[in-house]
Amino acid sequence: MIKTAIVTGAASGLGYELALLLAKDSYNLILIDIDTINLDVAKQSILESYSVDVKLIIKDLSEENVAEVIFEEIKDTPIDVLINNAGFGLFGTFSDTDWKRELEMLQVHIITTTHLTKLVLDGMIKQKSGKILNMSSLAAFQPGPLMSIYYASKGYMLSFSEAIANELKGTGVTVTALCPGPTKTSFQDVVSNGTTDNKITFNMACPQKVAAYGYKAMHQGKTVAIPGVFNKFLSGLPRFLSRNRATSIVRQIQERNREV
Repeated sequence: MIKTAIVTGAASGLGYELALLLAKDSYNLILIDIDTINLDVAKQSILESYSVDVKLIIKDLSEENVAEVIFEEIKDTPIDVLINNAGFGLFGTFSDTDWKRELEMLQVHIITTTHLTKLVLDGMIKQKSGKILNMSSLAAFQPGPLMSIYYASKGYMLSFSEAIANELKGTGVTVTALCPGPTKTSFQDVVSNGTTDNKITFNMACPQKVAAYGYKAMHQGKTVAIPGVFNKFLSGLPRFLSRNRATSIVRQIQERNREV
């Protein structure tokens, strides 16, 4: 039986690692990214090891209605897995950061991800099977001064995933929110955008291990997946601290980890 999976943000990092795991399990792939060069490199790397079909869609997920454009290209293909991985971060006080870049982040993390999920979900429900993995973050569990939009958008993704996972019980479709902590990918470089000195070294996870953890959780139908014992501990702290205290701690960590 032919199985097909979509992965956004597949050119590198966790998206690429998840695409490898899917290819290993004989899924045909639809890989989506704005990075033409690295997406093609990812495709060639996958094809060197696995006999699967790989379709590339080069799109800027921050564009308005891009989910509809993508769906027009793939609507005749039954989708078994949707991995909404694409995203990026931005560091700085909200009063100083660039609104255009923040609008792009909101579009990628929230609007496009939600819209693409809605479009693909109908087919999954009709075929009575499907798995959706949404990339949230450890950041989803508390406010994040100096990365306010990023933290808020990941909080949205966690809440959205938990809600529709509940709605979909009994349909054969599951939704998993993967909530990793700091992971050794290009994400930190993009966050800093050349203006800060990233000093994050503690609790930095291996992308292969994070992807494997999330992939297993998705196939098990878990709703929330937090890789790492220490990250699980951190995710629970806001329940034992006041929100003001938790927010202050996050700011202290941000200031310590990056030159401000």
